Amino acid sequence: MQNFFNGLTSLNDTLNSFIWGNGLYLLLATGVLMTILTGVFQVTRLRHWFSETMGSLFKKDVSGHVKGKSISQFQALCTALAATIGVGNIAGVAAAIVAGGPGAVFWMWIAAFLGMMTNYSENVLGIYYRRKNADGEWSGGAMYYLQDGLGKMKGCKYIGKILAVLFSVFCILASFGIGAMGQINKIVVNIVSAFDIPSLSSNVLYEGVSAYHVIIGAVLVIVATLIILGGLKRIASFAEKVVPVMVVLFVVGSLALICTNYTQIGAAFASIFKYAFTVPAALGGVGGIVVKDIVTQGCKRGVFSNEAGLGSSVMVHSNSNVVEPVRQGLWGIFEVFADTMIVCTMTALVVLTTGLINLDTGALMVEGASDATLVAKAFSGLFGIWGERFIAVAILLFAFTTVLGWDHYGSKAWEYLFGTKSVKAYKVIHLITILCGALLTSSLAWDISDTFNGLMMVPNLIGVIALSGLVVRITKNYVDRRLRGKDIKPILSVDPEIQKEQEKNL
Repeated sequence: MQNFFNGLTSLNDTLNSFIWGNGLYLLLATGVLMTILTGVFQVTRLRHWFSETMGSLFKKDVSGHVKGKSISQFQALCTALAATIGVGNIAGVAAAIVAGGPGAVFWMWIAAFLGMMTNYSENVLGIYYRRKNADGEWSGGAMYYLQDGLGKMKGCKYIGKILAVLFSVFCILASFGIGAMGQINKIVVNIVSAFDIPSLSSNVLYEGVSAYHVIIGAVLVIVATLIILGGLKRIASFAEKVVPVMVVLFVVGSLALICTNYTQIGAAFASIFKYAFTVPAALGGVGGIVVKDIVTQGCKRGVFSNEAGLGSSVMVHSNSNVVEPVRQGLWGIFEVFADTMIVCTMTALVVLTTGLINLDTGALMVEGASDATLVAKAFSGLFGIWGERFIAVAILLFAFTTVLGWDHYGSKAWEYLFGTKSVKAYKVIHLITILCGALLTSSLAWDISDTFNGLMMVPNLIGVIALSGLVVRITKNYVDRRLRGKDIKPILSVDPEIQKEQEKNL
């Protein structure tokens, strides 16, 4: 068994280095391109996108109950956030700081700032190219704008179809990685640490895995089954109840910890900016880290957290009852903002203000801590054993809701490849990978998730870049009609019949 995992680790490391070594440039370039083409929309239209998202929560068409197969805009956001606000926001941020120093946080912010417009563009295209499946449910995602958008361009018919198939395959693999194994692994590691039962944890099956891991994994599979088999409606209903509560509790707990160490806030921010472009002494001396590694760690963990550029959240945003493509795109901007600029920043400040990292050298100061338990150690410093247990529960909720959100993503990719009737087969496989996540070592589960993310990212970004002109045209149409009061025909769907139907709902 150990030899198998060693071989898998070696293969994954090779793939991961190749994908992220090249894909990172494509990711950042796409964010820069869409930011420029839309006139820095995330800044110039900040007041508008915020008022149309958080400022509209009490509007019936945004958060009210939706009949039929669709879900509300708020449910779509919560389900997308359920999938994005996960282990990456806690263990992922800690891992980036441990591997790349405090400066990695700066590049998380940069990736998020640019990612706002990448995510916006993905969701605009997702709504524009979505269609109804055999069950009358909306289906949208990168596979559809690759096939029906890029594929309709001169000489790109087969390229669009091939990239759509590749994206779907990579999405299914990613749902097994980021959407199951990586998340479940961190749940298990933190629960075993915070709620140790010696009689179970001492029963070691092989290095790093005990009977306790297997039992927790089995319980999670049972609970996931009860929710997942209820379809998107049940997942969305669960997400809209759990996500807001878990985010608020985590932010409040983090603020309490940060305020307790308020004298270190200035130094924490200073270290973030100082080491964004220079190498911390401890990391440079021990690991041979260079500035490129800092950028890679920050951007990679940022994407792992907010998923901007993966094309993943498009598949749930496309199920929204929204009519305007841009309206759902605005939720995409807010999604990245909430995930990285708020939740990830809270985690970073917790790590950097509590003495876990030497701000002068970048060295880890807590013996026996790992990226999986670092934040828990910070909370236990103030709240004792209950602080560590609070983080274990937070990771449980964050990661488990991520698994549910990614089940929908994988289902949609599977549906595209094999049809609506075969989706139950995917769900069974996905549930099996949840148990597998409990049996993998921490680093391997995390690294596999990174690789699947990178594979999924490439075809999606090619589609966004190829259709960037359409995103600009749809955005301009929306701004002219909604903000400048021009009487012009709306651009709502590539399908004439859906366009006509949606115009009646404006």
